[in-house]
Amino acid sequence: MGKVFKFDKDVDTDQIIASQYLLFPTIDEMKVHTFESLDKEFASKVQPGDYIVASENFGCGSSREQAPSVLKALGVKAVVAKSFARIFYRNAINIGLPVIVCKDLYEGVEAGDEMELELTEGVVHANGKNFECTKLPAYMQGILDQGGLIASLNK
Repeated sequence: MGKVFKFDKDVDTDQIIASQYLLFPTIDEMKVHTFESLDKEFASKVQPGDYIVASENFGCGSSREQAPSVLKALGVKAVVAKSFARIFYRNAINIGLPVIVCKDLYEGVEAGDEMELELTEGVVHANGKNFECTKLPAYMQGILDQGGLIASLNK
């Protein structure tokens, strides 16, 4: 079980990690500034195994790979949203961060709730309910299991 951190629609990559922090040489230095404009304490509150739940178009904006990278570095287990910006979705899979489309979860949880994602089944359990999500194809699941596309290709 992980805690829900809930965000609205159209969260862009500059809100995930602002452009001025892209000058830092490592993801570890960047990650403490994740969601700084939306929740100044996010990076200190999120724990490994927690989840981001969002409405539509999560990760819109620029194509910066650092946006999913800082989430993964903070230990976010998955981002579950109604929809994703295409480039953010691809970047997340490439670095091994699960991104799952779930149309009904956003209305079914609040920030601070506990939830569990069964990635291989495509189901989220929260507040005594089961929410059906898009199940990733086996090849994409394999990429995530190996830590992302580059790690998968290296194996």
